[in-house]
Amino acid sequence: MQHGESAFQIAVVRFLRSLGYQVFSVPNGTRLKPSQARIAKAEGLTAGVSDLVIMLPKGQIVFVELKNPNGKGCQSGAQKEFEGVCRALGFEYKIWQSWADVESFVKRTAGLMREWRAK
Repeated sequence: MQHGESAFQIAVVRFLRSLGYQVFSVPNGTRLKPSQARIAKAEGLTAGVSDLVIMLPKGQIVFVELKNPNGKGCQSGAQKEFEGVCRALGFEYKIWQSWADVESFVKRTAGLMREWRAK
């Protein structure tokens, strides 16, 4: 993962968690030794899986691929394939490359989160 994208991901995760969102990352960009990579792949590590997974109330899951906010960066073939699988299975898949994308998501899901926290 590029430095700008990494900084963006850290900021997004901190922000969403501060608002009570259940969000976790998928460490696909981690550099591993060959022996570690073989084990990780055997355990299920899959190329193209989104950077973040966000669990929402009522069984909703959103897969988010983050791209460098400087506009550099596009989806790999494996990422496009994963997006297609997500959509075919009925999951929401988003590509965020700016704070406007994050803010739009929070505005759209704020009601669900308030309802969940009130229980």
